[in-house]
Amino acid sequence: MKKTKLVSAADDTVNLQDFITANLHLVPVPSVPEISLYTAHPASGLSKLGNKDIYGDDHPPYWAYRWAGGTVLARHILDHQKMVAGRRLLDLGSGSGIVGIAAAKAGAKVVVSVDIDPHASIANRLNAAVNEAQVTVICQDILDNEPPETDIIAVGDLFYDANLAAKVTAYLDKCIAVGLTVIVGDPGRDYLPRERLQKLSKYPVPDFGDGKTSSTDESAVYFFKSKP
Repeated sequence: MKKTKLVSAADDTVNLQDFITANLHLVPVPSVPEISLYTAHPASGLSKLGNKDIYGDDHPPYWAYRWAGGTVLARHILDHQKMVAGRRLLDLGSGSGIVGIAAAKAGAKVVVSVDIDPHASIANRLNAAVNEAQVTVICQDILDNEPPETDIIAVGDLFYDANLAAKVTAYLDKCIAVGLTVIVGDPGRDYLPRERLQKLSKYPVPDFGDGKTSSTDESAVYFFKSKP
């Protein structure tokens, strides 16, 4: 794997792969113990990895934390492996890579993880490697593209912002128009297009963060449906 050099707030170069493996904890995911991920903790020093172009000044790197949407999708995929076995799956907004890793473990023929954050893409590759999962990781914004060559689109937790939710929904409409299956995992965030969803399953899973910022609430997996 090619090593990526980053510049910290103190203008020191930091090798991202080495930083992740040295400072984040590789631990099984609560509710999905089949998968282990490099995960943030209070002493991980994530301020050195801030990406203002992606998150702004006030947000830590999203890929380093557990999001309920990806967690519930991974749990559902591992519990219903026939859904993805032998099929192609694209994980949109993949973050840490948990959904793609689950799909690979469940027997998906091809797994592609896509995220706009280059830091997330590096973490995704590391997580896939330690879980012995065959995943192709792409760092690109594909929401203005034509539908990809795949069978299933998996979307975990991309409805937390109004503008992003609108772009994602428009993209998913293009995907289902050409016959792709779209599954969504979400804990019920503000901009979830509820009228477009058909619930498949629900699980109590942990949400963003650790310790005091973490909660275990019921999240759900849905089919994304065509417009009425």
